[in-house]
Amino acid sequence: MKKLSSTLPNMLLSLGGICVLVSGILAVVNKVTTAPIAEAEMRAKVEAIRAVAPAFDNNPFAEKLMVLPEGETDSLTVYPAKKGSALVGFAIESYTQKGFSGLIRVMVGFDAEGRLVDFSVLQHSESPGLGSRIPEWYHEKSETGGIRDMRGLDMKASAPLTVSKDGGKVDAITAATISSRAFLDAVNRAWRTFSSLEGTATAPATNSQE
Repeated sequence: MKKLSSTLPNMLLSLGGICVLVSGILAVVNKVTTAPIAEAEMRAKVEAIRAVAPAFDNNPFAEKLMVLPEGETDSLTVYPAKKGSALVGFAIESYTQKGFSGLIRVMVGFDAEGRLVDFSVLQHSESPGLGSRIPEWYHEKSETGGIRDMRGLDMKASAPLTVSKDGGKVDAITAATISSRAFLDAVNRAWRTFSSLEGTATAPATNSQE
């Protein structure tokens, strides 16, 4: 085969061919990896729902709805937990942009009476050893008499949650007040969403956003 001469048109032709080839490879890789990534994210959310919601026998993920609470601009994803036909609570996927390193996403579970069952951190970029301690810190007993272990907390009596430095009752993570405030911002956002759903036997169509 005759070798192409090193002219500008030939070089552009070769470069174009390489770009097309690389684009094709990337498209194939994206197609192959998209489904497994989506499946892994779904499994992680299902596990988080099971970890934070009251015991249920329905499929909260399949019955999820989008809810826009009063005063918010972004809807949150709500997963209703049911036993038989009875609604026993919700798992609510919340977030905050106020973390020391930006976005923090959490799953927060409430029972039908408004008690915080548990929470799970889905995503964060907080500092190792400081803000990253959110999951363990807020599962431990307070040494100051303040609020720390969130499990079983009556949100009707305690919300909105604020750290002690801001006049509240919640213990901030040592040397990570910003991360603590951000975490509580996400929990409070979940609570406001729960409050808009409280007392409903089924998911309210008036609050759902397609």
